[in-house]
Amino acid sequence: MHVLITGTAGFIGFHLAKRLLADGHLVTGVDGMTPYYDVRLKEARHRILGRTNAFAAHTVMLEDEATLNAVVEAARPDVIVHLAAQAGVRYSLENPRAYVDSNLVGTFNVMELARRLEVKHFLFASTSSVYGANQDMPFHETERTDHPMTLYAATKKATEDMAHSYAHLWKIPTTAFRFFTVYGPWGRPDMALFKFVRATLAGEPIDVYGHGNMMRDFTYVGDLVEAIARLIGCVPVAGSPIGEIDSLSPAAPYRVVNIGGGVPVALLDYVDEIERALGVPVKKNFMEMQKGDVPATYAAAELLEALTGYRPSTPVSVGIRNFVDWYRSYYAS
Repeated sequence: MHVLITGTAGFIGFHLAKRLLADGHLVTGVDGMTPYYDVRLKEARHRILGRTNAFAAHTVMLEDEATLNAVVEAARPDVIVHLAAQAGVRYSLENPRAYVDSNLVGTFNVMELARRLEVKHFLFASTSSVYGANQDMPFHETERTDHPMTLYAATKKATEDMAHSYAHLWKIPTTAFRFFTVYGPWGRPDMALFKFVRATLAGEPIDVYGHGNMMRDFTYVGDLVEAIARLIGCVPVAGSPIGEIDSLSPAAPYRVVNIGGGVPVALLDYVDEIERALGVPVKKNFMEMQKGDVPATYAAAELLEALTGYRPSTPVSVGIRNFVDWYRSYYAS
């Protein structure tokens, strides 16, 4: 199988590409190499993927329609997994246009390619942030998501709606996955685990928002990739729901799936695990909740398990230890 992945120099895209290559698939990677965080980290990921001839990398912005079309139409993939996006909830307060350009315009360009190439399955990344102001937990895929709390969440919700319309109009089998606080080796420097480890090893305090009274359904990246790899083969068929928990559209071959373990962890417990993994005391600077933050996330994982026979289960003690080992190795070199 030939898979096009957007965002292969990114955290999740890198891990997914590595997994699919190990499984014997051909992978074409597209990434804009934007300077949102250290480009050297992105280049290092691509160097690892480039160790096999089964991987072809292309540096192109999703908004650059002509160049993107040339690359993808030449590759003619069987499946598209669209992960590239302007990420980060807080950065959307500083640079909202980046989210419109990348997440809306870029996703539209990728969907147009999926339509023209008539791919067997179009899969793309959404986020648990689309649940917004919802308070009923765990979050089920069948819930309404009408109250996003940030522009980032709003753009991701918009891409879900855009993709549904394309699935309906052009009969493109489509799966949207909603990620829940993904972490692990090769993670992004703007994410909490990376920042906490870096600050603690430098002897600096970490900022703990909401005074630590927050919970997250942390998802280890290896579990996430396992789920995506299995979902590639779970092609939605219109009119064939698997039961009441299924989010399959009544009007299109389109489904939304949470990827989370359904085991939320208190933020302070997460910090305690970081302290244990580092063997260094963590200095905490307790702060008020930030704009756009929610107090808790909690995935309903029944649909994912029903479709794939799998749900994320790596405990944070293991996942954090793996990240710390990678961090020390990478920055010691």
